[in-house]
Amino acid sequence: MTAQQMKAIIVNQPGGPEELSLTTLPIPTCHDDEVLVRVQAAGVNSPDLMQRKGLYPPPPNTSPLLGLEIAGEVVSAPSSSPFKVGDSICALTNGGGYAQYCAVPVTQCLLWPEGFTAYEAAALPETFFTVWTNLFEIGKLKAGETVLIHGGSGGIGTAAIQIAKNFGATIYTTVGSQEKGEFCKKLGATDFINYHDEDFVQRIQELTHQQGVNIILDIMAAAYLNKNIDSLSEDGRLVIISFQGGIKANDVNLAKIVTKRVTVCGSTLRPRSTDFKGHIAKELQQHVWPLLAQRKISPSIYKIFPFEEVRQAHELMESGEHNGKIILDLSHL
Repeated sequence: MTAQQMKAIIVNQPGGPEELSLTTLPIPTCHDDEVLVRVQAAGVNSPDLMQRKGLYPPPPNTSPLLGLEIAGEVVSAPSSSPFKVGDSICALTNGGGYAQYCAVPVTQCLLWPEGFTAYEAAALPETFFTVWTNLFEIGKLKAGETVLIHGGSGGIGTAAIQIAKNFGATIYTTVGSQEKGEFCKKLGATDFINYHDEDFVQRIQELTHQQGVNIILDIMAAAYLNKNIDSLSEDGRLVIISFQGGIKANDVNLAKIVTKRVTVCGSTLRPRSTDFKGHIAKELQQHVWPLLAQRKISPSIYKIFPFEEVRQAHELMESGEHNGKIILDLSHL
């Protein structure tokens, strides 16, 4: 490997984790508004798995490599950048995080919270940008409201529980086991519902005294649409961020949406503009980074894999057995 090359993970063809391979590629060239980061750690996220399967192509003019969040050291920066060479930053990338070097727009970078390791910093960007966008920018979460978070023990869920708790919400979550539920309660959830054993609609009505919750952060989409509407309060907001239960819902009772004045919306972060992502970065810097520095919120890391074991990391992610984030370690490369 020459000084102009780097190790990176590529997808040989759409498919399973076996299609991931370690290879050598040229170090990316930065645009005028980008910093070049020597990656020390990268987060593994659901969009990575979808892209690997060929179901989530990268937006035009972005890196074709997997990886939407990184932590590392700035090795080059434009003169206008607030970051300088040697700074430790984490970043929401537009792709390319599964590599030794990654070019990222300046506005999508943040300094590590004080006292954080590279692994902890890498667990923040994709997850926390997503949660803030959907709970606060779209969901308009206010103190005193009730929130149902589906899949509370995953990366998004663990961040959402902690942030919502610190901003004064009451949080309920669905999980697949008693162990995962207890884990979520330790993070700040008021109660949990094991979807294998209970009907979450009935349980939410019991927990909220038949009022329903104000906001639902949903990863299931079609499979849960009717149940989510039934679980919402009047003027409730359903925010869909993933399609693990399909994209086409059947037999939706539209009358309930109208009579309860329910808002059904959704978002995906990756195609959004650099300006929008920069706005979210500023919001996080102001409202969430101090909580992280004070350890009132902490990323939940389940397992750290050496970069060469990316296939095993994806297998674990797909198994659903993890609680919290899965991280790739590049510090030894």
